[in-house]
Amino acid sequence: MYDRILVPVDGSDSATAALDHGLEIATDHDTTVTLLYVADTNKPSQTRAGTDVVDVLERKGDEIVSDARERAADSDVAVTTDVLQGTPHDVIIDYAKTKDVDLVVIGTHGRDGLKRYVVGSVAERVVNTAPMPVLTVHAIDEPTYPYESVLVSTDGSEHATTALQMGTDVAKRHGATLHILAVLEDGLLGLGGELDRERQAMDLLEDAKSTATNGGVDDVVTAVESGSVPTEIISYAEAAGVDLVVMGTHGRTGLDDRLLGSITERVLRTASVPVLTANQRDES
Repeated sequence: MYDRILVPVDGSDSATAALDHGLEIATDHDTTVTLLYVADTNKPSQTRAGTDVVDVLERKGDEIVSDARERAADSDVAVTTDVLQGTPHDVIIDYAKTKDVDLVVIGTHGRDGLKRYVVGSVAERVVNTAPMPVLTVHAIDEPTYPYESVLVSTDGSEHATTALQMGTDVAKRHGATLHILAVLEDGLLGLGGELDRERQAMDLLEDAKSTATNGGVDDVVTAVESGSVPTEIISYAEAAGVDLVVMGTHGRTGLDDRLLGSITERVLRTASVPVLTANQRDES
């Protein structure tokens, strides 16, 4: 399913967790992993310092990708490396497009240049703008692989349908249980409308289950929950012992039209398991 995997590295714990998980996936798919370090030379303080700072950042990048390559040596995965300059999320996305990357595996916290910082915004920008699937990994818990249990959050939107297909493919490959969850947001349940929404959600889940079953998944579990969408997704994933959450980056919450981007980002920040996102953003 994946021929080219890109793992941005920066020497942080979460980037290392992403690297380890990316190597597991690459081994399974017999594919190549590219390790990319981006020296953020666009910050004013670094730009004013001139070439000396650039040289330091690039040397640091060389050290980081060298350490990452050494870590990957025991995996028997073909590895290439690159050190580039620019704004991290822009460089990552442009590089992934240029190299025809099928999957980006990225840690959700890390280092920028020589200073520690939370890179949640970088990972989220990559998730929201990359045309290919993006897998985000925390350093909180060691991910399980192969996946034994996969959760797809669906709302019937085009992006959720893409996520369902991706989740179906992953579950089939791993022989995993596929959980399909519809969340009815409390704030969207109008007077006398709850039963109607629940019926619509059940119909949606039946269609989704049929899609997954026809796609080759043997074990499919469906559920409807009410409450905050990201909270219910996280709670369900923890209660069911899910190994992977699959989501679209835009769609509908409940059964009403609205952007899903903020919901996906909240799940990325709080999920203790990897989150695989599908993006159908129109490149034009």
